[in-house]
Amino acid sequence: MQFFVYGRDRPGAFPLKVRLSNEHWDFMDRYADRLIARGPTLTGRGDDAESTGSLHIVDLPDRRAAREFAYEEPYFRAGAFESVLLCRFDNVLGHTMWDFAGAVEGYDRYLLVALDGSGPEPLTSPHLIVYGGLRGLDGETLLGRAAAVEAPNPETAAALLPARGDVHTEVHLWSFGGRPAASR
Repeated sequence: MQFFVYGRDRPGAFPLKVRLSNEHWDFMDRYADRLIARGPTLTGRGDDAESTGSLHIVDLPDRRAAREFAYEEPYFRAGAFESVLLCRFDNVLGHTMWDFAGAVEGYDRYLLVALDGSGPEPLTSPHLIVYGGLRGLDGETLLGRAAAVEAPNPETAAALLPARGDVHTEVHLWSFGGRPAASR
């Protein structure tokens, strides 16, 4: 079973997350072979960008393991998150972010979340990194859809996953995550 875990940072949490980075990466290392996607949402690009949240899509055996993953994570335990969206993920594309080979120079990456109660429909775009449906932990209740994409701007990104009804698609600047490579 795959699970979508998006922790939204509480205001002012960035310095705390910086201090806990190694603990977070040590925790995530235990799940490295089960991660579908990971990375921070950001305020912008460059050295002055701060985290606004943390995305993880992970393959786990059951809801208990998903709750442990979400709520034993060091950022959560230290109070860095204002909220956590934890739900089942139906991986429509069937691959991971590491399988993505369509990077376009000058494009940014975005996390899109449409909590509109709908299920996933087939989407075709070379700019989809991961895409799937969101369901309640019961596996039955449709919550919406989520995607990680590349696009030239937030508006183009949002158009890849239009929300239905009165709900808007959340668009978050996103980056591939993981432990930084050791500097030489």
